[in-house]
Amino acid sequence: MSSESTEPAEPADRPARRIWLFALIAVLVLAADLVSKVLVVANIAPDRSIRLLGGALYLVQARNSGAAFSLGTGVTVVLTAIALLVVIVIVRAARRLRSVSWAVALGLVLGGALGNLTDRFFRAPAPGRGHVVDWISLFADDGHIWPIFNIADSCIVIGGCLAVLVSLLGIDLAGRRPAKQAQLHRQGSGG
Repeated sequence: MSSESTEPAEPADRPARRIWLFALIAVLVLAADLVSKVLVVANIAPDRSIRLLGGALYLVQARNSGAAFSLGTGVTVVLTAIALLVVIVIVRAARRLRSVSWAVALGLVLGGALGNLTDRFFRAPAPGRGHVVDWISLFADDGHIWPIFNIADSCIVIGGCLAVLVSLLGIDLAGRRPAKQAQLHRQGSGG
């Protein structure tokens, strides 16, 4: 009995397609986030709000020096450094992408991180300490019921939840379930 795998060879373009999907999602998230923030800053004064859906949704302009939900407002430089580290880790991990689920999850997180990092570097008060533009408020125009957020924040949360789900399902970046792969290997080698 041969110890060679009986599984079909992976098409050569499959990894490239996953990386392109990852990059496309990241670019689309970044573009949507940047365009939305430019429109908000240009059209909604900081002391105004637009009420939609009977008050379930408000469009506002708020500046956030902290992380999601305004946590860590006094450590903006540290948050910028952490976001840069996250971007580097995700880009390095992307080279091993073979899973559509991971490509989507990491693309969402990368695009969101880059969107908020752009604010950190290019908005007042200073490069690396810029305040992020948040503009979506639920149920109140001042964020007292639910913290004000933006598209980048939403994509980071959705991508993070998807990554947790994919991890819980036991799927790695290559799209394999390591426990099943080990079992198949043991069966194939007679052990």
